[in-house]
Amino acid sequence: MTQSFGQAPALGAYFPEDLRQKPSEDLQLSGMAKRTHDGYIRAIRQLSDFAKCSPDQVTENHVRQFFLHLKNDRGFAYGSLRVALSGVKFFFTRTCKRDWDIFSMLKLQNITALPEVLTISQTHELIGQANTLRIYAYFWTAYSMGLRLNEALHLQTTDLQSQRGFAHIHRGKGAKDRYVPLPESTLKLLRAYWLTHHHDTWIFPAVSPGYCFDIHGKSKAERPMSETTVQGAMKQIAKKLNFGKKITIHTLRHSYATHLLEAGVGLKVIQKYMGHSSLQTTLVYLHLTEDAEANARGAIDGLFGKLPGDDDDPDALGCPARLK
Repeated sequence: MTQSFGQAPALGAYFPEDLRQKPSEDLQLSGMAKRTHDGYIRAIRQLSDFAKCSPDQVTENHVRQFFLHLKNDRGFAYGSLRVALSGVKFFFTRTCKRDWDIFSMLKLQNITALPEVLTISQTHELIGQANTLRIYAYFWTAYSMGLRLNEALHLQTTDLQSQRGFAHIHRGKGAKDRYVPLPESTLKLLRAYWLTHHHDTWIFPAVSPGYCFDIHGKSKAERPMSETTVQGAMKQIAKKLNFGKKITIHTLRHSYATHLLEAGVGLKVIQKYMGHSSLQTTLVYLHLTEDAEANARGAIDGLFGKLPGDDDDPDALGCPARLK
């Protein structure tokens, strides 16, 4: 590799393509989602950049110093550290096996931060700020069905089961299938939007100069709309509205679950619709429900406001006469 005097190596310079291919294939065979795959490969590349050698030449001490660097020098948050640790651990336990004690030593402190949620009126205001039909339809679809970013992007026409009133989500996290209710308003909106592109497969096909329409007005896109398109739109709208919260596409999903809980939908049902493997994950929304806490005092007074044996006399002591 030719390098000019004083010039730092490019990112990934120590991670050759042939070696990069092997963990990539291992991750695919393990059924990892694309975002997980990309995060793990990035972690391996970051380790090799830090150690200044190929990943298969990294030592146990390199790994130790790498995570101290991420934690102390770069101030990685818990989520980022978790991805980095999982990626590096995957490489050295699956692809390039090493029997190192460091992986049993490394422990991350899980700081549980409650997700941001919007009220129903804030959610409607945010979605209403979309300046194109495709962004408006995408935002409403993600919110009204509680979908993850890529679950909504990869919706296909055959996923919508209008007669049953459900959508089949089978490209979700962990490759777990699930059915979620398809609101009538969402179905009507998606039908109206589909008429603008008539794509045979995608609900949200890519729109760019490289993806044109045929003579019949049918989109010829080979892939769905990009993540950056919807993320960029959300960022602009969130900045404009300035709700004082960090708002992302995933905020719509958190808001969906919270609004269902506030409407009286049971936790087990919400767990099913959200595709959570554990009910513990769903329980976080108990901490986010404004109505539940606001109405708690009234509910308590209603349940326990009258002692057993109390009569209708407002001046009564609230206990049976024999105890007075």
